[in-house]
Amino acid sequence: MRRYVHNELATVTEAVCAVAISASAVFGVRGIPKVDVGWRLAAAVIALSAVFGVLACTRLRWLGNEKRDFEEAVPLTPDTVLPTLGESLRRSLDVGFVAYLAVSTPVVALFWETLVALRPLMFVPDRLAKAAYAAYWERRHGVMLSRGHVPDQPLDEGQYLYSSVRRLAS
Repeated sequence: MRRYVHNELATVTEAVCAVAISASAVFGVRGIPKVDVGWRLAAAVIALSAVFGVLACTRLRWLGNEKRDFEEAVPLTPDTVLPTLGESLRRSLDVGFVAYLAVSTPVVALFWETLVALRPLMFVPDRLAKAAYAAYWERRHGVMLSRGHVPDQPLDEGQYLYSSVRRLAS
């Protein structure tokens, strides 16, 4: 089980690390491209990702799934011990995701278009918007939102769970 906000912020960190690796490799080999339509298109795609991240936190039926999922979260049983801050952050990091982005992105960017090296940035605005909304939702409801599986509760892996802020493991 991992805290939802930690998972989203870990993905942002992973994407930024992947951009640093892929952009330095690609721009080092092919050079930094001049500002043209490609840069504007990259900025537009990143801005569109931010818009979809914000729309995911609304009540729109076909886009706003985060808000509904948070409201349908299941309470944890009182005897469930939540992971510590460090453990939740460690569980949220996915080295495989960074490796996938850091390997696939430069390969495509070197053989196709240099600006593809910035592709991992597409994850950043969307995940930041969802993390900000989750933190707001947690503060408003006075609970911590987690995602995962608890052996005592017969729920699936993707289930949202909430718990009191005061029941943290030390």
